[in-house]
Amino acid sequence: MASTYTVNTGIEKPGSGEQSGTWGTTTNANFDIIDRSLNGVGAITLAGTTHTLSTSDGSLSEGHYRVLVLGGSPTGACTITISPNDQDKLFFVQNSSGQSAVFSQGSGANVTVADGDQAIIYANGAGSGAAVAEIKPPAGAVGTGQVDTAQLVNDAVTTAIIADDAVTQAKIEQDVQTKSGTASVTLSATALTTFVKHSSTGTLSIGAGQYDGQTINIVSIGTMTLSWGVGALGVSLGSDAKIASGIWDNANSYWFFSETIT
Repeated sequence: MASTYTVNTGIEKPGSGEQSGTWGTTTNANFDIIDRSLNGVGAITLAGTTHTLSTSDGSLSEGHYRVLVLGGSPTGACTITISPNDQDKLFFVQNSSGQSAVFSQGSGANVTVADGDQAIIYANGAGSGAAVAEIKPPAGAVGTGQVDTAQLVNDAVTTAIIADDAVTQAKIEQDVQTKSGTASVTLSATALTTFVKHSSTGTLSIGAGQYDGQTINIVSIGTMTLSWGVGALGVSLGSDAKIASGIWDNANSYWFFSETIT
């Protein structure tokens, strides 16, 4: 009875009574295939605009790698055909080829991995109509405790949806203003902290805060005199102030300045 091969990985299954005295060679080849399929990382060299990612029965091949690191010098977006089209496949992809990589197995859906991106993809092995799909987490889903520290660049996030009413109101904006000479500062209602850099000589007028606890920090590289359209408590800033920090008391409508260096 002749050998047969597993459906998705091409591992050889010797027929009953076959390969007497030589089955060790087949077994060792099978172990190599299993090893590559579980943890193998393969450098796949692309050229032109097409590449066939083949899995050969009974011998090591590119299609056995679990992780595909795409490189080479393709001349444009490269279509990578997973062959044969009746095998289920799972790949972790790192595209470092300089071009987009389009994974296909049949006439079904394809997956495009942009240059520099990573993706987890699978092929369904459905024959001529086979499709490739990408495994992604649900859009916008972050589980409890999955984020310890997050940095949000100014203006990078315009709208955020946080599930389960975890946050009812959030102010995340930092407002940075540059002023010169005699000028005024108007505070934004959405700014948690306002930073002001003042240059030249003149009076910097500070407007009212917008909500309780809003802060302002001012640095001068010139000769600055601070004034307020509303009251202020704390240290007396006077003229030639260099650094000032204040917090707004909304209940009493005044700034409390806690630090200054002149």
